[in-house]
Amino acid sequence: MFFNKRSAGILCPIFSLPNAEGIGTLGKCAYDFVDFLVETNQTYWQVLPIGTTSYGNSPYQSFSSFAGNPFFIDLELLKKEGLLHQEDLDADWDTQHNINYAHVSHHKYEILKKAFKNSSFTKVQEKKAYLQFPWLEDFGIFMSLRATHKDQARVEWGECSTKELLPNEASSYLNEEGHFHVFLQVKFYEQWFELKKYANARNISIVGDLPIFVSGDSVDVWVNPEFFLLDEQGISTSVAGVPPDYFSDTGQLWGNPLYDWDKIKEDNFTWWIDRITRSLELFDVLRIDHFRGFESYWAIPQGEETAINGEWVSAPGQELFDLLKEKMGELPVIAEDLGIITEEVKELMVHTEFPGMSVLQFAFDNHSDNPYKPENTIENKVVYTGTHDNNTTKGWYLDPQNTQEIHNALEYFPLRETVSEITPELFVSEIIEIAWSTKAIISILPIQDLLFLGEEARMNTPSTVGDHNWSWRMKVLPDSSKKQWLKDITIKHHRI
Repeated sequence: MFFNKRSAGILCPIFSLPNAEGIGTLGKCAYDFVDFLVETNQTYWQVLPIGTTSYGNSPYQSFSSFAGNPFFIDLELLKKEGLLHQEDLDADWDTQHNINYAHVSHHKYEILKKAFKNSSFTKVQEKKAYLQFPWLEDFGIFMSLRATHKDQARVEWGECSTKELLPNEASSYLNEEGHFHVFLQVKFYEQWFELKKYANARNISIVGDLPIFVSGDSVDVWVNPEFFLLDEQGISTSVAGVPPDYFSDTGQLWGNPLYDWDKIKEDNFTWWIDRITRSLELFDVLRIDHFRGFESYWAIPQGEETAINGEWVSAPGQELFDLLKEKMGELPVIAEDLGIITEEVKELMVHTEFPGMSVLQFAFDNHSDNPYKPENTIENKVVYTGTHDNNTTKGWYLDPQNTQEIHNALEYFPLRETVSEITPELFVSEIIEIAWSTKAIISILPIQDLLFLGEEARMNTPSTVGDHNWSWRMKVLPDSSKKQWLKDITIKHHRI
């Protein structure tokens, strides 16, 4: 087993870090967060996907599996390079509220374009970047075409909707906008790898998040349409999602294109091997989202308004992961095995030996065989108080719909008979300590729980789109008392 030491960590997206730029970046706020993890004896920093985003700002809908989000580029670091001046950084950032993506986009791209013009980014530098990042030229061309087509979705580009349909040499479409986006990726990855180097030198491992599916409006589909179930116009014939579940009575209609697994197998899984390999260059550990989709996935016909009318279709996950292990050895993977878990999915989990996830907000029903219950949590698990799709633990506690679960949870509290009142803060701290006390090899909590924040700090509500999703950010890092408490329970439960 790759994970062989009891340890702990924090889930905090890059965009949620506190700073003066309206959104978290790879600058001082990220280095300060690494220092916070070190001071509290944590081992892991789990992030959400770091890719470019579009409509809805979801990190699970990106223009590329590999391109980083330009919003995360730190402007102060660009100033230190001589690419910006102080007056360039003095934009009217909104730092008092959650992320205003329209505001950030307007200001940040203006400033980043100044840095690009000041950089004298040469063709030699660009070609060197293509050697380091083989996907980068296609990404630049794709972003050029997006600009040419006024940011319309790929399926609206006509003869340009896939790379294979282009009437001219692909590189001829690389315009000034494309060169700008190539420059942004170079700067993003310079800053990312410096941050990762800093974290690793302090024994902090970064857990990345790999969405199983890619966006239909992505360079991945544009370059490799043969690996997706598309019609002749490049439109998905069926799309991804999940049937009705804990989060939604009508299921979750994600809309991502589905894989043509037969074609991927014919190509010896090269696309997936490349994706995993490159992801493990960016991260120390990979959390693979919706892992059960490698055993079978929910296919929803194109045009459906909900995810109710779909069907389960088998996928060759065992073949894929056997081949990956053969080529790469033991993989540092956490499998998100939540949702409808069949015996076949359980068999795949046992076969891969990847640790799955256990979420305490799902633990306190009236069923003694619930695998999420603290006493049922096995060693080969990563236990969470909640995830980015859950309410915060305080918000969950205060929700009147959860009265029975909260009552059941209190039975696990050793303090329940010795205190006069169970406050929301006390409830949250006890739930965190329960997570830290389980047999699970790793325990992780969202940063909102350590800050004792309520539903106003929820990261995402599945099956909804709006400004409330993916926009929460910290005002400041946890104070010294919270740091000391986290350090103490981490030592107490031997997670160092």
